[in-house]
Amino acid sequence: MGRLLSEMLRTRVLPPLRWMVWLVPMAMAVGSACAFFLWSLDAATRLRFEHPWLLFLLPLAGMAMVWLYQRHGGGSGGGNNLILEQIHEPGGGVPKRMAPLILGATILTHLCGGSAGREGTAVQMGGSIASTCAKLFRLDHQALRILLMAGVAAGFGAVFGTPLAGAVFALEVLVIGRIQYEALVPCLAAALVGNWTCQAWGTTHTHYHVMFMEHATLPGQGFQFDPVLLVKVLAAAVLFGLCGSLFAKSSHALERLYKSFCPNPLWRPAIGGVIVIALVYLLGTREYLGLGVQAEHPGDVTLSAFFDGRIFPWAWFWKLVFTVMTLSAGFKGGEVTPLFFIGAGLGNALSGLMGAPTDLFAALGFVAIFAAAANTPLACTLLGIELFGAPNAIYLTVACFVAYACSGHAGIYKAQRIAVPKRQG
Repeated sequence: MGRLLSEMLRTRVLPPLRWMVWLVPMAMAVGSACAFFLWSLDAATRLRFEHPWLLFLLPLAGMAMVWLYQRHGGGSGGGNNLILEQIHEPGGGVPKRMAPLILGATILTHLCGGSAGREGTAVQMGGSIASTCAKLFRLDHQALRILLMAGVAAGFGAVFGTPLAGAVFALEVLVIGRIQYEALVPCLAAALVGNWTCQAWGTTHTHYHVMFMEHATLPGQGFQFDPVLLVKVLAAAVLFGLCGSLFAKSSHALERLYKSFCPNPLWRPAIGGVIVIALVYLLGTREYLGLGVQAEHPGDVTLSAFFDGRIFPWAWFWKLVFTVMTLSAGFKGGEVTPLFFIGAGLGNALSGLMGAPTDLFAALGFVAIFAAAANTPLACTLLGIELFGAPNAIYLTVACFVAYACSGHAGIYKAQRIAVPKRQG
C-alpha cells in the first residue's frame, strides 16, 4: 500500500506541482509585461493625438528600428514565426532581447502613426520570457516546447483579456487541423494567471456591447435563431474568409515586392512610411492610423463605432491598405487588432447591404476574419464568446468555422504547418 501511494505521488501529484512552480512565475512576468505594454501603448497613442507632427517621423522611426534589430536583434527579427519554429523543433530557444526589442519597436510604430496591432508584441514577449525561464530551470526540449506554448497563451490572454481564447490559440495556431493537447492544462493555467496578473495592475480592456439576442435566450430552451438570418451569416462568413485570405496573401506579396525593389532592408520602412503619410493626405483623415481603438476626434471611425448603428462602407478596405503597407515594410506590432477592425468594419458594411443587425455582424466579422487569417477557428469562437457573450454563440461559431474553411491555407504565420488540409482530394 505504501509503495502504491509513493508511486502515485511520484507520477501523478509531483509533475503537476512541478509545472506550477515553472508556470506561475513565468505567467506572472508575462502578465506584468503586457500590463506595462498596454499602458505604454495608450500613452503613445495619446501623445500622437496631441502632437500630429509625429506622423512625419514614421519613415525615420522605421529605419531606426530596422537598424536596431540588425545591430542588436540577432534572431529576434524572426518574430512570431521564430517562436512557432522553436515550438516545432526546439533549438537555441528564443532570445531574451526579443521582449524589450519588440516592446520598444511596437511603441515607436504606434507613436508615429503606423497601422499595426499588439498581439505580435504580447506573443513575442511571452515566448521570450518563457524561453528565459526554461533556461533558468534547465528544462529539456519537450518541457521547453510546452513552456513556450504557455508563454504564448499568457501573452495572448493578458493583452486581450480573454484567457480561454489565449489558451486555445496557443494550442491551435501551431498546426492547421490539429490541437496540441499535451499542453492543454499548462496553457490554460498560464493564460489565467497572465490575465489575472495583468488585471491586478489595473489594466482595463475595451468592452463591445452586442444588443442583438441579449434577452432572447430563455433558460432550458437553447438558442433561438432565425433561419433567414442564418443564411445571411453564412454568406457574410464566406466573405470574411476571403477577406482574411486577401489580407494574408497581400501582406506576403507586398513584403516580397519590397524586397525585390529595395534589397536594403533599412530603406523599406522609409518607403512604407512615406506611402502611409501620402495615404493620410490623399484620404484627408488619420482614422486608419494606429490600433483603431481610440478616436482622435468625436465621430471618428473606431472599432467601437462599428457597433453603434452607423454604417461605414469602406472603412474595412482602407484599414487593410494602411496595415498591409505598414507591416510589410518592416514596422513592428501585430496583425490581430487591425484584423479585428477590418473584420468588424466589413461586418458593419455587410449589415447595411443585407439588412442585418449591425452590432451582430460587426461582432461576427471581428472574430471570423481573424479565424480565417490565423487558421484558428476554435480560439476565435471562444474569443467571440468571451468578448460578446454567449447568446450569439451559434452565429459566432458558424461565422468562424465557415470563414476558416473558405480562407485557404495561406495565413499570417508563415511557420504554421499543415496537418489536415482543409480540402481533401
